[in-house]
Amino acid sequence: MIKNDKWIREQARTGMIDPFEEALIRKVDRRPVLSFGLSSYGYDIRLSPKDFRIFRHIPGTVVDPKHFQAANLEPTPLHEDERGHFFILPSHSYGLGVALECLDVPKNITVLCIGKSTYARIGCIANLTPAEAGWKGHLTLEFSNASHADCRIYAGEGIVQLLFLEGEPCGTSYACREGKYQNQAHEVTLPRV
Repeated sequence: MIKNDKWIREQARTGMIDPFEEALIRKVDRRPVLSFGLSSYGYDIRLSPKDFRIFRHIPGTVVDPKHFQAANLEPTPLHEDERGHFFILPSHSYGLGVALECLDVPKNITVLCIGKSTYARIGCIANLTPAEAGWKGHLTLEFSNASHADCRIYAGEGIVQLLFLEGEPCGTSYACREGKYQNQAHEVTLPRV
């Protein structure tokens, strides 16, 4: 069963989402922003301004998830203008960012992290990412720019929506099995084996 705003609010008060916004925020200091916060059946988290990296091909290398070369991810600068703080994701490229919010997922819940339609409409696709029962940390978020133009990725504003799905309590949670991405820090986490 998908969980509603009342349940999300109750769980956030016990530390499931931190920081937590009790309403959907569309303006900050009278400036329009990509919405973040609590919605009817989900929660829109923000992209942190702290860390965003863009994949760069290094001639002669092959990308290998079992032996990822950190040099293939290049930190990108945070820009600012009257519309806000943003990173630039080049056309036909791939980037990794990190969620501003820290999650502490209950043991009977799995979270699906899905892209916002505002970004999808400009060709920027967020990877569907799960946070399993018992997972804790700052999500590393993955983005592909499928368009022929560079695009802005706004920091401190809504970037993806979380959907909370309840199931019967599992026998072994992500925390119990000491999953490799448990307790992710507030920085981009590279592939692990």
